[in-house]
Amino acid sequence: MSLHPTSPQACFRGLWLPLVTPFLDDGTSAVDHGALSALVRHYHGSGIAGYVACGSTAEAAALDASESDAVLATVLGAAQGLPVVMGVSECHLGRALARVQALNALPLAGILVPAPHYIRPSQAGLLQWFTAIADLSVHPVIVYDIPYRTGTVLELSTLHALAGHPRILALKDCGGDAAKTQALIADGRLQVLAGEDAQIFATLALGGAGAIAASAHAHTRHFVEMMQRLDQGDLVAARALWQPLQPHIAACFAEPNPAPIKAWLARQGRMRAVLRAPMQPACEALAQRLADIQLPPLSWMESTAGR
Repeated sequence: MSLHPTSPQACFRGLWLPLVTPFLDDGTSAVDHGALSALVRHYHGSGIAGYVACGSTAEAAALDASESDAVLATVLGAAQGLPVVMGVSECHLGRALARVQALNALPLAGILVPAPHYIRPSQAGLLQWFTAIADLSVHPVIVYDIPYRTGTVLELSTLHALAGHPRILALKDCGGDAAKTQALIADGRLQVLAGEDAQIFATLALGGAGAIAASAHAHTRHFVEMMQRLDQGDLVAARALWQPLQPHIAACFAEPNPAPIKAWLARQGRMRAVLRAPMQPACEALAQRLADIQLPPLSWMESTAGR
């Protein structure tokens, strides 16, 4: 059975949180499943649409297969009914297909799939890659367009071709091409999700469906409210909510993701600011900069946004 974007199980509208992976600070840097489960439960009432497990923000490249399985199990166990998307990043098609086959048995909202890293295939090769994965998957596929990590640009014609597949329903857009973003939104077949946090407002204002935003681990309700106001067409209120978020978003990417947001979460007592090498913790100055950012309360923003 193919899914249509208007069916509830295939809808990727709203704010999706690409979860970090907490690690223990005991010399092993093992996954801290207690902290991960608590983190998932913490965001349950925040208004997010769902979670993304084992994406780039999760340091998924530093997890082995058994760790990824365990992380996903923890997230699914703590999600309390909110949908979960699982990242599938590979550079070998056989391994990618084996991973998809295993995930087919799990209750996922979808899988998030980038181009194969390092390989840099042609557009025909990219079409083959995503088609083979979508053909096998029983879950909806979100194409992850992120050239600065994969070394490969998904051209508009390739994305248009992929949009014809009944299982490919959405795009996480980190492509950095505003014209391509607008063309895909206008085409309407793919739900376009902002993948660059600084582009959330512009993408949604153009008609995008939502966002997958690492910086929304902090000030989550402000992000949700801003996106809801945009969806309602209240541009003035949305701008008033968006502008105070700018220093926070900039700080979240002042050093490689997810080090800054892990530093912020550590200051909140939700996890340790531990990353796996070669990733390094955020410097103390940046951690303090993030901690010092204060947003106006939503009640105040709501009362003044229309003035």
